[in-house]
Amino acid sequence: MSGGKFHVHGPHDHAVEHAGGDHGSGGGLTQSVAIFTAILATIGAIVSYQGGHTQNEALYYKNEAVLRKTDAANQWSYYQGKSTKQNLAELAEALAATPEQKAKYAAEIARYKVEKEEIKKKAEGLEALSLAADEKSKTALHPHEKLAQAMTFIQIAISLAAICVLTRRRWMFGLSGAAAAVGMVYWGLAFFSH
Repeated sequence: MSGGKFHVHGPHDHAVEHAGGDHGSGGGLTQSVAIFTAILATIGAIVSYQGGHTQNEALYYKNEAVLRKTDAANQWSYYQGKSTKQNLAELAEALAATPEQKAKYAAEIARYKVEKEEIKKKAEGLEALSLAADEKSKTALHPHEKLAQAMTFIQIAISLAAICVLTRRRWMFGLSGAAAAVGMVYWGLAFFSH
């Protein structure tokens, strides 16, 4: 209550004016924690994006590996069909009564051998592509675990910062900074440790 030259505070007025606990320092701890938390949230968003991107890239290559493996399996089935036809032609050649029939089946056998060789090369090429895509998937996924660990520590740091503001315990801000530092280390390790 104020009047003229006098300004009188009630018992609760002083507590309300200084509820932030940081008077005279431009916000002090609360402002520092707010800025720190905003920076951590921004870094966390970047780490989260990178984690999702590495996972999507790994899934893309894994899908490519599965598709190539399926194509190779289809080629091997085709190869097996040609082998069966070749075996039947060999049996027919052995049972043929005339030289013309034997020559006909011998030509079929030779054709199946050539076709099988082409199919085999194609199937082996597809298997190699499948293995290469699988390796790319593993390489792409490698940083994901470290990024997940980094994000966990960043989230812990944000939580500790919030507790710091609520409890006004400065030492909690130190713990928050330590958790953030561990998160930053894991973030760096995600890309430099392989």
